[in-house]
Amino acid sequence: MDLEAMGDLVLHTILSNLTPKDTAIAACVSNKLKSSASADILWSKFCSQELDLNEPIDPLGNPTPSFKACYQAWLEAFSMYPWPLVMRVKRSEATLCKGVSEVEIQKSERILKLKLPLPTRILYRFCDGQEFKSPGGAGGSLLGLIGGYSFYTHLVNVFLLPLNVAVLKTKEIIRQIGLSSRSQYIVVAASYTESEKVFFLNCITGQLHVGTVNLATEGEMIPCVPNVLISSVHDSNENGMIKLREERGTRSISLFPEEPPFCSTAITNRVKVRASAVFVPEIADLEDERRKYTFSYSIRMSLLSEGCVINGIPYSSCQLQRRHWIICANDRVESDVNDEAVIGQFTRTIHQILVWPCSGRR
Repeated sequence: MDLEAMGDLVLHTILSNLTPKDTAIAACVSNKLKSSASADILWSKFCSQELDLNEPIDPLGNPTPSFKACYQAWLEAFSMYPWPLVMRVKRSEATLCKGVSEVEIQKSERILKLKLPLPTRILYRFCDGQEFKSPGGAGGSLLGLIGGYSFYTHLVNVFLLPLNVAVLKTKEIIRQIGLSSRSQYIVVAASYTESEKVFFLNCITGQLHVGTVNLATEGEMIPCVPNVLISSVHDSNENGMIKLREERGTRSISLFPEEPPFCSTAITNRVKVRASAVFVPEIADLEDERRKYTFSYSIRMSLLSEGCVINGIPYSSCQLQRRHWIICANDRVESDVNDEAVIGQFTRTIHQILVWPCSGRR
């Protein structure tokens, strides 16, 4: 069909399903497409979806003549950063609270009878954690700055707590697990999902700890490595160890490693299989040798761009029929799974990417 003969509504519908980059490329094809690709209603959709903007303003808050100019201004201002990361931070911005005053910090310290480390004080002066405004509450939001993971029904997504919430949460947990009222721990981050995960900051050493499955009964915690939580996530994202993941239209930080040497990859018949694991401290039990180190592992399968080749014949998709996982700890086989390739209740066809979340112990 001749593109020039298409109506404006048809072209708008087509362009609405493209990315902004592809729309800009399409605009170079003909004057007709250039006109349709410049429609402000189209770029208002892009600005809303990617930058959570409902009015055309630049990164400094100044109005721009159109949504297209608005998108271009943001793209140019953050050209030195990965665009998916810029989109996530901009969308997360709505959850960030304005920093607290020095008076509020001192009041919190008096309540908890401790002194916050200098970096923590400065952090709260600029940003008082995250506020949850999503219709489904915090549990339905995947904008936690610390990131998370999921397997089966276990979902973790960690948020930075506002100072007043941190104080209340600290008092509640100290009372619950029987820590001394002179404890130097403060809760600074937590997952507001059904699978709760809590981070504690030791205000004397600056070391971060995370609660285990025995936190409520015995106050059991595990030190985090490294001991700087935010910079650890930032560095891991920069070096490709962890990346942004999109699911059901929502981008989130997945803590499953995605780049060697932090994961294992193999290619057979042009089908790439990647296996990675993440430690799950909130269900670990240091007193139980079998549950001492509990990991969630992810098996991710994808076709190479040229498709798979079997007996010299190329295919654009392939059917997964059986799975064989061998899970080892050092030189010992902990689990050997050799069964039908069923995910949930259905055997899946691999067209592009397939993720298989599971849990295991090492």
